[in-house]
Amino acid sequence: MTEQKKNIKLSAEYIQSVSPFKSNAKTAVFIYENSNLIKEFNTVKKIKYSEIPPEFNTDDKSKGSFIFAQTKKEKKNIFILNGFLNFYNGYKMRHLAHPVYVLKELGIKNLIIIDEVGHLNPRFKIGGTALIYDHINLMGDNPLIGKNDYSIGTRFPDMSEPYDEKWFLKNSAIMREKKYEFYQSVYIGVTGPETETEAECRFYRETGADVLGYSLVPLNIAAVHAQIKCSAFGLITRELVADRLTEISEKEKSANLTKAEKAFAPVLFEIVESVG
Repeated sequence: MTEQKKNIKLSAEYIQSVSPFKSNAKTAVFIYENSNLIKEFNTVKKIKYSEIPPEFNTDDKSKGSFIFAQTKKEKKNIFILNGFLNFYNGYKMRHLAHPVYVLKELGIKNLIIIDEVGHLNPRFKIGGTALIYDHINLMGDNPLIGKNDYSIGTRFPDMSEPYDEKWFLKNSAIMREKKYEFYQSVYIGVTGPETETEAECRFYRETGADVLGYSLVPLNIAAVHAQIKCSAFGLITRELVADRLTEISEKEKSANLTKAEKAFAPVLFEIVESVG
């Protein structure tokens, strides 16, 4: 057994040992820290990332938490991972992917990732939601570099459909039925944490990207590697359109995120309830 697999099992066994669930969860939601969207679910139990051995013990003592939750209508068991371990904080890519592989070990089949993003597409609006159907990796690294453990996934995973097409179409239908405006989007992943220059924004848009973020790409690559179906959303908090680029304060960015969350919350509720 590889060291990577040992660490995955160690984390999964601890989570199982403290789990309040009598039946396994099949769906997990990975989301940025302290999201208001968590209120859409019933929290059954919460543990800190720092309590989970070994790789969830973060150097910066992240306040992230692993939440055992249930949907309010169907009472489905789900996991919520509240907080990303970001590349720009100095973590290795395999560290970022570790929680995804732990979810696989716990029996998760479906993963929803919700990231905070800036929009490059001039047709998009702050406070809206991007439904991701593809991505571009400009992070200069990925979690599969190094020796491959074939018990986790194949050496060369097929990335021709990184975001499950059937699930994408189903989510699109749900959003249209609720008359919710959304943007079908290509996401570009960059390292951060510095904000983007105008020339960079112009370049990113010319590559075919609609939205930009720092967290989604490594998680999606790990999910594809682990044969977990993935769906992803970007809540738009800032504009990154070249020629009209302006910096905004953290307070304004937070207000934009709150607006996006409020609009997206009932949609997320329906999407999670609908997962088979």
